[in-house]
Amino acid sequence: MASRSKDRLSQEDIKARLMFLIGAVLSFVFLIVTLGITYALIFVTQPIGGQAPNDAAFIDLLKTLAIFLTGSLGGVLASNGLKDKHKSEYEKAIEKRLSGNDTP
Repeated sequence: MASRSKDRLSQEDIKARLMFLIGAVLSFVFLIVTLGITYALIFVTQPIGGQAPNDAAFIDLLKTLAIFLTGSLGGVLASNGLKDKHKSEYEKAIEKRLSGNDTP
């Protein structure tokens, strides 16, 4: 087996790439759903008296999927930076004092 000359990715790099991939996939699916709703509303011929029951069920399903994707995409992208906050030197010094490891 050939040895790799590249260094391993850090935990932050892996998480950043994973968040990018999740955001890109959810955004792509959201785009497809939005285009599907738009196509169904604009280009599908409907009866004069109302909407066909199959088309109404299809559009309702797409609306539910779009709402779910909007919430999940927002949640994934908003929670990305919540756990990655680095501690300042002041916070590290306070933790060190509170733990009793304050010897010089």
